Amino acid sequence: MQEELFTSGRHIPNIDPYLQIWHWPISVYLFLGGLSAGILFFASLFYILGKEKEYPTAIKIATVIPPIALSLGLLALVYDLTHKLYTWQLYMTFRIESPMSWGAWVLLAVTPLSFVWTFSYYREAFPKLEQKFQVFKKFKFLNTVEKFAQENRIYMAYALIPLTLVLGVYTGILLSAFNARPLWNNAILGPLFLVSGLSTGAAAVILLSKNTAEKHMFGKIDLGLIIIELALIVHMIMGFYAGSQVQLEAVQLLVQGEFTLMFFGFVVILGLIIPALLELMELTGRKVPVIVPALLVLLGGLIFRFVMVDAGQLTRYLY
Repeated sequence: MQEELFTSGRHIPNIDPYLQIWHWPISVYLFLGGLSAGILFFASLFYILGKEKEYPTAIKIATVIPPIALSLGLLALVYDLTHKLYTWQLYMTFRIESPMSWGAWVLLAVTPLSFVWTFSYYREAFPKLEQKFQVFKKFKFLNTVEKFAQENRIYMAYALIPLTLVLGVYTGILLSAFNARPLWNNAILGPLFLVSGLSTGAAAVILLSKNTAEKHMFGKIDLGLIIIELALIVHMIMGFYAGSQVQLEAVQLLVQGEFTLMFFGFVVILGLIIPALLELMELTGRKVPVIVPALLVLLGGLIFRFVMVDAGQLTRYLY
C-alpha cells in the first residue's frame, strides 16, 4: 500500500478546482470556426452590396474554405469529447444561457449554408473541375438544386451575416463563460475572438485573390481589424491589472510567464504588428509580397487560440 502525505489542501488534482482537459483539438476548432465566420461574413456582406464582379475571390472562391474548415473543426471537437456518442443530445434542447448550446445550434445552421453557398458557385468558380468530373452531367438533379441555390443567394446572405457574427463571438464567449478561470472570465474575449476571426478571413481572401484591387481592399480591411485587435488586447491586459490579485496573477502568464514569448512574440509582434506594417507599406505603394502578411495573420490567429486555451486552464481562484 502506498501512503501519501498531504501538507496542504492546495493544488491537489480532483480536490482543488482542476481543469486541464482541453487540448489541441479545441484550439484548432476555435480557429477554424473564426476563420469560417470571417470568410462567410465578407462573402455575404459584399454580395448584398452588389460587389460580385469587384471581389470575386471573397464571394465565390474563398468560400470553398468554410465547408471544409467547419467540417474539420467539428471533427476535432467530437474527437476531443469524452462521450462522443452523446453529441446528438446537444440538439435535443436549447438553453439560452449556455454559450455551448448557442454554438451548437449556430453551427448547425452555418455549416449546411456554407455548403449550399459554395455549391451555388461551383460551375462558375471552378469550370475546369466540372469539365473534368462532369458532376452535373452524371447527376441531373443537381441542376435543379443549383438553380434553387442561386435564386436564394440573397436570403442566404442576409441569414449568414448575423449567424457568422454570432459564430465569431461564440468562439470567445465559450471560454469567457468559465467563471472559475480568471484569464478567460473577461468581457473582451468575445469581441477579441470575433475581430481575430474576421482578420483571418480577410487574410485568407488576400492569400487566394489574383485581383490587385481586391487584395488592396482587403489589405485595408485587415489593417483596420488588426488595429482594433491590438486595442482590444491592450484593453484586456489593462483590465486584468485593474482587477483582483487573482486576475493579476492570471495575466502574469501572458506578460512575464511561460506564455510570454508565444503571446507577445508570435501573436502580437509576428501575427499583428509586422503584418500591419507590411500591409501599410503595400497600401502606400511599396512592393510587398502580400502572401507574407496574410500567412503571418493566419499563423498568429492560430497561435492566439492555443495560448488562450492552454494558459486559461492554468489559472484558478484559490482565495
